[in-house]
Amino acid sequence: MSKRQVQTRPDFIKWLLLAGAAALVALVGAYFIWHYVLPHSVNVDRYRYPIAGIDVSKHNGDIDYDKVRDDDYQFVFIKASEGKTYKDPAFDRNHRDASKAGLKVGAYHFFRKNRTGQEQADNFLSAIKGKTFDLPLVIDLEDDWGNGAAVSRKTAIERVMTMIDILHKKGYQVMIYTNLDGYEKYYQNMLVDCDLWLCSFTSPDLLPHLPHSIQQFSHEGNVAGVKGDVDLNVFRGSKSEWNDFLDEVKQPG
Repeated sequence: MSKRQVQTRPDFIKWLLLAGAAALVALVGAYFIWHYVLPHSVNVDRYRYPIAGIDVSKHNGDIDYDKVRDDDYQFVFIKASEGKTYKDPAFDRNHRDASKAGLKVGAYHFFRKNRTGQEQADNFLSAIKGKTFDLPLVIDLEDDWGNGAAVSRKTAIERVMTMIDILHKKGYQVMIYTNLDGYEKYYQNMLVDCDLWLCSFTSPDLLPHLPHSIQQFSHEGNVAGVKGDVDLNVFRGSKSEWNDFLDEVKQPG
């Protein structure tokens, strides 16, 4: 080993450690900004948007859906599955209790971009087998740090479209859940044959140019019957338009 190699190796290690530390600080800073600085809720006029709902998973614990209904909420989307194998352990209970309370019920699958559309369709269909739904089945399509960052946009869209095709062939209507970035990256011009459920902490009045039927407007909702924060959503229309929307949803079972 040359003298120069001996002298420069400590410098390389030092800069490598500094780069790692800087990346860690940036990661922690981004987490802090996302969770504690950026808004996670917006007020929505319930007179203008009278049909509201929640979306839930096992993380929301035991829910009293009679109290949810009496607090003037009409629908719920329930997490059923994720990726290739995961099934939400609270799905069966949530589906049973929400249906019994008279809420309009839908189910969603969190899409993992590093799994094929066939694998995820099989998992979703297995999770919801034998159950009936009032709302479209939802594919939750979003980017996060741990969700297939190395998978290309083209591959991700192909896998989502494969999953949609399989669900359609089973007779299900499908809706895509995503945020504004996901709308531009995945939904726009590619998945428009599916209804859109959009997450945006902006008043629905300020998004008339977007085609979503349902908007998630808060991660910090306070709803009777649910312990802690819960996601809030509204249907973008009147009560009569809601009834028309439900009439158009023809799910098997």
